[in-house]
Amino acid sequence: MTTTRRKFLTTSALGGAAALAAPAVHAQSTIRWRMQTYAGAALGEFVVKPAVDMFNAIAGDEMQIDLYYADQIVPTGELFQALQRGTIDCVQSDDDSMASPTEVTVFGGYFPLASRYSLDVPALFNDWGLNEIWGEAYAAVGVKHISAGSWDPCHFITSSPITSLADLQGKRVFTFPTAGRFLSQFGVVPVTVPWEDVEIALQTREIDGVAWCGATEAYTVGWADVTSHFLTNNISGAWIGHFFSNMDRWNELSPKLQNLVATCFEQSHYYRQHWYWAGEARYRTEGTKLELTAIPDAEWATVETAARTFWDEIGAESETKARVVQIFKDYNSAMDRAGRPYRYS
Repeated sequence: MTTTRRKFLTTSALGGAAALAAPAVHAQSTIRWRMQTYAGAALGEFVVKPAVDMFNAIAGDEMQIDLYYADQIVPTGELFQALQRGTIDCVQSDDDSMASPTEVTVFGGYFPLASRYSLDVPALFNDWGLNEIWGEAYAAVGVKHISAGSWDPCHFITSSPITSLADLQGKRVFTFPTAGRFLSQFGVVPVTVPWEDVEIALQTREIDGVAWCGATEAYTVGWADVTSHFLTNNISGAWIGHFFSNMDRWNELSPKLQNLVATCFEQSHYYRQHWYWAGEARYRTEGTKLELTAIPDAEWATVETAARTFWDEIGAESETKARVVQIFKDYNSAMDRAGRPYRYS
C-alpha cells in the first residue's frame, strides 16, 4: 500500500507539473493567398510589391500573400475565371484586361476620355458612387471588389511620329479591349500579345506602338528603348485598376485581416498616384528616349466628340452601364463648372 501510494503521489505530481508547464496549444497554420497582378516584374515592383511587402511584414504568421506577376499562373485574360474558381485568391487588374463578365467591365482600364487627372478616379469611386456599383456587380458573380485606384494616363507611344489623326491609320497598337474598340474608328488596328512579349513585338515591328500607358511606365519597363515618339494628346487621364479577391476566401478572413488587406491596398493606390504623377512630368522634361509630338487641339476635338458619342452607345446597352455613364457625365460637368484647378479648359 505504501509503494502504491508513493507511485500515485509521484505520478500525480509529475503529471500536474507537466500540465502546468506545458498547457495545451492548438496550432494554427499561416493563411496563404496567391495573388497575380496584370503587371510584369519590372512594373510590379512599383505598382503592387510595396503593398504586398507591407502587408506580409505586418500580418506576420497570421497571413502571407504570395505575389505572382503577369501570366505566371494564368494568362491575364483568364484572371477572372481563375479568381472566381479559387485557383488564385487575389488579383490586381482592370476589369477589361481580365475579361470580367460584368456590366462594368467596359469601364475598366482606359475608358475613353472619362478622366482628366489621376485624382478623378478615387473621387469618382469614393465620392460619386462608383464603389457601390462595382461592389454590387462583383458580388453577383462571387468576387469581392476590394478597392479601385488610378494609374497613369494613356498615350500613344510609337516607332514613328504622330502629328495628325491621319497618322493613326493602319497603326498596329497594343492596347486595352475597350480602348481598341474606340480607337478603331480612327484607323487603329488593335493587337493583343502577352504583356511580357510587348517589347519584342515592338522590336520586330509586329506592332507599331502601344496605347497602354504613359511615359513613366514606358521608361520603367523598357518600351522607351524600342520606340521613339510620345503623343502628348492622351486618350484618358488615368487608368482605372482594382484589387479583387475570391469571395469565399475574403469571407474566411477575420475583420482584422480584411481591414489590413484593404488598408495596405489603399496605400498602394496612394503610392501609385504620386509615383506616376511625378514620373510623367520627369520623363517628359528630362527623358531623352522619346520625342514629344502633338495633334492640334482643334483636330483632337474630333476624338473628344467621338468619345461622348461612344459613351452614349455604351450607356444604351444596359441600366447599369447607363448609371456609370451618367456619373461620368455629371462628374465631368461639375469639374468643368468648378474651373481651375479642376479643369483648365
